[in-house]
Amino acid sequence: QAQLVESGGGLVQAGGSLRLSCANSGRTFRPYTLAWFRQAPGKAREVVAVITWDGGMTHYSDSVKGRFTISRDNAKNTMYLQMNNLKPEDTAIYYCAARPGPFTTMEYTYDYWGQGTQVTVSS
Repeated sequence: QAQLVESGGGLVQAGGSLRLSCANSGRTFRPYTLAWFRQAPGKAREVVAVITWDGGMTHYSDSVKGRFTISRDNAKNTMYLQMNNLKPEDTAIYYCAARPGPFTTMEYTYDYWGQGTQVTVSS
């Protein structure tokens, strides 16, 4: 099973960049669909980006399209989220998630979750 650990969060000014990483210390990432979700204070958790097991297909929420890039390195058992041109509304706890199945954006279908990493964007 997957054991996920996020890193790379922090405080950044609007317009800045951060790169989040999600490392799997369990079995190989290879067969898993991977995703990034986020939860802002007082709001429900929402999908940010999803990537298929081979990286062949990606999905982004409208709010981050063109600014964020999801990628994965199966050899390193690691997934990334490059976040550019950050905005204050991107402030949230970011979670990585994995599921041993096909591509989906539905949160409840993901079996494995990291503990989350805080991203704060100041204006």
